[in-house]
Amino acid sequence: MNTIVLDADRRLRGPYTLAAALLDVVVPQALERWPDLAAAYDIEIRVAAPHLAGAVPVRRRSVADTLPRQQRILIPGARRSLRIANGLAEFVRDHLRRSGPLALRVDNLAEADQTDAELVEVLRRRVHPDLLTVEPGASAPREGAVPPDFDRYRDEGFHHAMAEAGLEALRGMAYADEPRQWEVLVQRVAAALEAVEREDEARELYDRARRESTDPKHRATIAYGTAMLLVRHHDHARRDPEQALSWINEAVTITSLLPDPAERAFHLGFDLNGKALVELRRGRPDAALDLVQQAIDLAERHLPDEHPVHRLVLYANRAQLTAAMGRPEQALADYDAAIALDTGYPDYYLDRGNLLLKLGRADEALADYESVMRLSPPFPEAYYNRAEVRYAAGDLEGARADLDHTLELDPAFTAAYVNRSGLCAAAGDTVQARRDAERGLELDPDNPYLLCVLGQVEAAEGRAAEALAAFDRALELDQDLVPAWAGRGELAFGRGEHDAAVADLSRALKLGETAELLFNRAVAHRAAGRAEEARADLRRAAELAPDDEDVRQALAEV
Repeated sequence: MNTIVLDADRRLRGPYTLAAALLDVVVPQALERWPDLAAAYDIEIRVAAPHLAGAVPVRRRSVADTLPRQQRILIPGARRSLRIANGLAEFVRDHLRRSGPLALRVDNLAEADQTDAELVEVLRRRVHPDLLTVEPGASAPREGAVPPDFDRYRDEGFHHAMAEAGLEALRGMAYADEPRQWEVLVQRVAAALEAVEREDEARELYDRARRESTDPKHRATIAYGTAMLLVRHHDHARRDPEQALSWINEAVTITSLLPDPAERAFHLGFDLNGKALVELRRGRPDAALDLVQQAIDLAERHLPDEHPVHRLVLYANRAQLTAAMGRPEQALADYDAAIALDTGYPDYYLDRGNLLLKLGRADEALADYESVMRLSPPFPEAYYNRAEVRYAAGDLEGARADLDHTLELDPAFTAAYVNRSGLCAAAGDTVQARRDAERGLELDPDNPYLLCVLGQVEAAEGRAAEALAAFDRALELDQDLVPAWAGRGELAFGRGEHDAAVADLSRALKLGETAELLFNRAVAHRAAGRAEEARADLRRAAELAPDDEDVRQALAEV
């Protein structure tokens, strides 16, 4: 096994210092012997090692990659780095399967940027130790700060690096000396702080900017940022849509006065779109939709040949609103328009696929989910959603494989534990179902669906008291959870409490009528001596499931 020693100190090259050094070793070998392998992970390589971009064939590209920086308004969110890490891990794994195993010793691992720390975790989890071992090496941290590569940090969503390097730069920069550079950096650093849930520090920067600057566009941007902080705060208890409204109105007031029509259309449209989110959080979806429409009208009138990313965001936001308001066809048209403006951007395929699935157009939804898989670094949500399509089609094996892969990509994906534990419970695999339910509850202790699955597992394993406790807790959190009412009913029947069983099953049936629930209530009615009620339930069950042999036989016996 070959051994290499690499330095992960973020002060050396910033984000992906370790990844870039590893790619310097691996990519040239891959390009020489397996160029298709490198091309399959072109985005991940470009993001982690931009100096290698010219050597790696471009397979996937977004329109945003070709635009001037000021038109690239979609800044990657904090979760994107996990996708990049998974793609890099797959590239390294597949390369080592061909080239042979590698031992990696990482100096200054404790000094790594968040991107490299995450990559190491993913490498250890996803690449078998027979192929790759990653161990800490020497610790000799460098002096100085993280390199101030602010354009790269902004474009790639390297929020931790932007926050660290930007705060350091601002400490040595006076507004009066370089006002425009200072304003841009403040805006970028505050946005990065918000992205990593350091909103109090972001607010301090916004307040400082208001004390320093009288530039109208900058003050509008700072007002917009403050409003978004107040409606998107990671702690929902600290969100304040009413205060946000006062700040976003200040931004709209300023940008509506900009003299140049194209500049006004962009900046005012941006702020109107932000105000739409504020109104949505205030419970006023009609007002939100009207604001997005105003922004679209401005863009279509004054920006027909520029700012495509701005326009696609507006179309997608209108789609989200109209879908929620029960106008699916209008929403689909807007998603189509958004995707047409940038067919290489994956996220809106996911949103459109979700809407198509709700409309019963499963094949089209599946095509959209698989477009996400093709266009993006490994995207857990796409596999999770495809699992739903496969499950609905009766492909339980395919659904399980997709859920397995979702959790391989993101072990903190709580909803995937819900669905996989449910699949396992239905298949009689109570060991795996329990494992998934308990792991999910570690992440989300008040998840009623996981508690319900745990109750089903406890019941299947004969622990009635524990099952009832789980069902009761699930119903405290969600009174409309049909499987929990059904589970309580089965437990009551098992205790011989037939009336209680009927009551619980009746609650379940009010929420969702199925042949199975009707059959179970009929059994409880019959045990309580109510043959006519049992017969009525069985007749209705036979209407819902005419081919069910158990229902037909039970009807013949009552």
